[in-house]
Amino acid sequence: MRTLNLPAALHLASLAAALAVLVIALHAGRAAGGPANQEFQAKLNYCETCHGPSAQGFRGYFAMPRLAGQHPQYIENELRAFIERRRKNPVMFSVAHTLKPTLVSALATHFEKLNPPPYGGAPRAGAAFGKEIFEQGLPEDNVPACFACHGLKAEGRGQIPRLAGQLYWYIIKVLTNWSNERGQGAPDISAIMLPTTHNLTRAQVEALAAYLSSLR
Repeated sequence: MRTLNLPAALHLASLAAALAVLVIALHAGRAAGGPANQEFQAKLNYCETCHGPSAQGFRGYFAMPRLAGQHPQYIENELRAFIERRRKNPVMFSVAHTLKPTLVSALATHFEKLNPPPYGGAPRAGAAFGKEIFEQGLPEDNVPACFACHGLKAEGRGQIPRLAGQLYWYIIKVLTNWSNERGQGAPDISAIMLPTTHNLTRAQVEALAAYLSSLR
């Protein structure tokens, strides 16, 4: 039987120690309720089917929203809103009600770290007017400046969503269909948007969408 020299023995001992640490960490993660990597990856692949491989959103038959760069607290709140019927979307209800809280947190944290370029494709003609509405509002139409809640760079915070880089077509769909998609069941922080969406014309919504969809 061959005897290992000292350097080789030390190397093997180090590998064994590292493997032991990895095994302990994996067991600790499972014991703490962290989603298994396989489960996380499977659900992430499912999300990418609609929202794109980098969560940049997708314009198909329906406009799918950008999740990249979005705040975890907002994503978690919106998934609860689908479950509680505060938002009406049968597909997202089916997705949301099967997710464990730990998996929701892991997915939300993953999406926040992504930063692909905006999806693009929006007309540029109204972007300057959209910027004006975002920064100054439309006092004569009782539309407040959007930046007051969403921030000067439309980055949002907490439960207030990031709008920068969101799909042009998705912004239009949500703002023109607000009372049908939102405000279902118990009121939440989104209720503040109801009078604003009612006071915006279609042209004003399109201008806002053109501006916001171009931001990084």
